[in-house]
Amino acid sequence: MAVTTASGHASEGDFDRVLVVDFGAQYAQLIARRVREARVFSEIVPRDITAAEVAAKHPVGIILSGGPASVYADDAYDLDPEILSLGVPILGICYGHQILAKTLGGTVSNTGKSEFGGTELTVLDDGSALFVGQPSEQQVWMSHNDAVSEAPQGFTVTASTPDAPVAAMENVDAGFFGVQFHPEVAHTDHGQRILEEFLWHVCHARPTWTHVGIIEQSVEAIQDAVGDGTAICGLSGGVDSSVAAAIVHKAIGDQLTCVFVDHGLMRKGEGEQVEDTFRNHFHMNLIHVKAEDRFLDALAGVTDPEEKRKIIGETFIRVFEEVAEGIEGARFLVQGTLYPDVIESGTKDAAKIKSHHNVGGLPDDIQFELIEPLRDLFKDEVRAVGEELGLPDEIVWRQPFPGPGLAVRIIGDITRERLDILRDADAIVLDELRKAGLEREIWQSFGVLPAIRSVGVQGDGRTYAYPLIIRAVTSDDAMTADWARIPYDVLAKISSRVINEVPGINRVAYDVSSKPPATIEWE
Repeated sequence: MAVTTASGHASEGDFDRVLVVDFGAQYAQLIARRVREARVFSEIVPRDITAAEVAAKHPVGIILSGGPASVYADDAYDLDPEILSLGVPILGICYGHQILAKTLGGTVSNTGKSEFGGTELTVLDDGSALFVGQPSEQQVWMSHNDAVSEAPQGFTVTASTPDAPVAAMENVDAGFFGVQFHPEVAHTDHGQRILEEFLWHVCHARPTWTHVGIIEQSVEAIQDAVGDGTAICGLSGGVDSSVAAAIVHKAIGDQLTCVFVDHGLMRKGEGEQVEDTFRNHFHMNLIHVKAEDRFLDALAGVTDPEEKRKIIGETFIRVFEEVAEGIEGARFLVQGTLYPDVIESGTKDAAKIKSHHNVGGLPDDIQFELIEPLRDLFKDEVRAVGEELGLPDEIVWRQPFPGPGLAVRIIGDITRERLDILRDADAIVLDELRKAGLEREIWQSFGVLPAIRSVGVQGDGRTYAYPLIIRAVTSDDAMTADWARIPYDVLAKISSRVINEVPGINRVAYDVSSKPPATIEWE
């Protein structure tokens, strides 16, 4: 578990570590998740990592991800060959399988035959380290044009498909393994077991990446980082900041002061709920800063979503700095940054999608050292940690809510009128989904208010009012999402209530876009 400071240094817990080398695959994050499901800590690292950098991380195993290119393309991604001399077990997947074969002297060919989707795999050696005790015929998920046609010297071919003669290979003595298919996807019948064989029996990784272990290591790292100092936490009441606050409070107790900045961009009733929960139920030091006017003044006339995020992020920090002046020794700032926030804010092989307020939206001259105890976690892991910490269900299972709040759910200029309209409409959306028993099934649901008006008829009169767009998606980790198939009768109830109960809205639409190509939020 990392405690990241503003200078970029991190303090890591004592977990066995498996590195996932990202060659630009759409599944790199999924590989990391599957490793964690085997209770082993995974860390995604860039494709140009050097052998020295790998050695400094002391991994017990390395997984080479898939990638979109051919290993023989002019701009093909290469692996530092010295990594193969470190004595660390390596599993190559898809492109990683091919780059491993090519680097070690095998042959990768474009046979003119591609395999995409479900494919029948024949296991040639059921005593293989990866396939031990598994069926000789099994369904796997393929996605490739090139294929390994000849394994490197010293390797045994352990599985094949009609169009991939070396669908799996291994050199047990060297600790090198490769599979052309994707064991990390659910469509591969025994994929998780294959990964577990590599992790547990080849790498001998200890399965200690548990919720209890995460908390224990995080608490220790926070105590070491903070010492006798004082930390403040930007508390929004959402699951991320709440779990972050709970971990830090467990670590340093009254050395933590939670600061709830009410920027006027919250959902209906949230300000009161946050204060009641953390001041009265968890007995944390809480400062409630009512700063709606300040934020709205700063956002007046701003329509660009990136500019909105940056303004809100900077204003947050300035408010924190002012509050911190009255808190002796407050030089640490706790944030609920998650791993998807870091990925979406831009990495070498993941394009910048948006500036997260905790990542790309922070000013360069920030005066705090950051503590981000959730930075390595996906949302489902955060929820599990929250339950382990004893947080109530209404906090743990609360839907994700962006740090910039309703500012990124109003498309266009932000005004008090539009905020009030969206708050009332959004509350109806959540209420009806809750009544329909869909709250746990849906990852995120909310209303979006475009700053446009359209003609309608209500009663005997003509109206000129806003539309409300309903957004509801299903997802496991927010990296990908699909639009939720809400029953028509539920949508009808939402539409009827919004139009009848919220002055200023005369039309309701439903967003049926997936991520990708769309994002979950509209801005």
